[in-house]
Amino acid sequence: MDGDPGAFHGTTTVDEFDILQLFGSLTVRNLFGSELRTDVHFGRMTLDFGRRRLISRNNFRNTVNSFDGLHWQIARNTTWRLRAFFVEPVVRDEVSLDRQNDKLLFWGAYWESRHFRWFQVDTYYMGLQDQRLDAGTLRRTYSTFGGRLSKEPKAGEFDYEIESTWQLGTLGDTNHFAHFQHLDLGYTFQLPWTPRILFHYAYASGDRNPDDGQNESFDSLFGDRSWEYNPTGIFGPFFRTNFSSPGWRVILTPAKGVNFQVKHRVWYLAQSKDAFGSSGLRDETGQAGTSIGQDVEVRLQWAVNNNLDFDVGYTHWFKGSYFDRLPASAGLPAGGNKDTDYFFAAMRVRL
Repeated sequence: MDGDPGAFHGTTTVDEFDILQLFGSLTVRNLFGSELRTDVHFGRMTLDFGRRRLISRNNFRNTVNSFDGLHWQIARNTTWRLRAFFVEPVVRDEVSLDRQNDKLLFWGAYWESRHFRWFQVDTYYMGLQDQRLDAGTLRRTYSTFGGRLSKEPKAGEFDYEIESTWQLGTLGDTNHFAHFQHLDLGYTFQLPWTPRILFHYAYASGDRNPDDGQNESFDSLFGDRSWEYNPTGIFGPFFRTNFSSPGWRVILTPAKGVNFQVKHRVWYLAQSKDAFGSSGLRDETGQAGTSIGQDVEVRLQWAVNNNLDFDVGYTHWFKGSYFDRLPASAGLPAGGNKDTDYFFAAMRVRL
C-alpha cells in the first residue's frame, strides 16, 4: 500500500535488514572489595530506563530504538543503582544500513533508590543535541530532568506512582520550555485473580501560542507509549505531547502467566492552538476546542513459557468534537472524524 492514502510506510514500520544490538560488556561483581557491581557496555545496544517514558526498547512497534555508544552502571544489590550513558541514537533507514550521525548526540545519568519499599525514588538528567541538516524537523537542543516516586503493587495494599519531568533548551530559533506530569493510584485486592484497579492522570504541555517565539510542546525523546496509552505501529494516535488525560484500568491475573486488562481514558488537548500529537492536525485559531475523544481497550497476554508468549487486543477510539470542528485548512482526510477500531494479535518466539 505504499503511496496509497492512509499507508503507514516509514521507518517506524520498515527496516528491512539491520543490526539491532552488537556490543561488548565488562562486569565486575565486587569492585575493589566494596561489594558493588559495575557493568560497562560499548557498541550498539537497546536501552530501558525507569518506566520507559523517555528511553525504551519498544515492545510493540515494528522497529526498535537502538543506540551506538557507551553505557555504564554501578549498583549495590537491589538497594540502589547509578547509570550513565553517552550515545548516538541510531538513524533508521528502510532499505540501507542504519547509520550514525555525529550531529545527533544523547547523554545522561539515572539514579534509582530502593531503600524503602513504600518510597522508591528515581532522579535523572538527559541531554539531547540534534543538529542534523536532514532531520526533517527543526534542530533540537534539550536538557530534560525530573524524578519519580513510587511503590510497587502488592495484594491487599495501595500503590502509587508520581513522575514529574521538565525540559528546557531551544527548538530551531525559538526557546523551548515544556513539562510532563504523571500520577497513578492503585489498589490490589486479595481475591481470586488478584484484581488490581488503577486510576491514571497524565499531562504533557503544549504550545500556547504558535507565534510568540516560545515552544512549549513536550518532547518524549525515545520513550515508549504502547504499554501506557495505546498500541503503536500503524495505530498509536496519542503521543506524550499536548494532552491532558484522566483514565482507569482493571488488571486481572486468572492464571500464572496470564494477564487481562480493561482500560478507559478520556483525551483532551492541553492547548487548543497546538498540534494533535504527530498527526499534523492543527487549528491555530483554537476554535476546534480540545476534546479529542476517549478510548476503550481490552488486552489479553499469555506467557506460555520463557520462549513463547501471545498478545491480543482491541481498541475503540470514540472521536471527540475536535475532529468535527476542525477547519478545512487543517487537512483532515475525508472520514477522519469517524470512530476508529483497531485489532491486533501477536506471537513472540525466543530461540
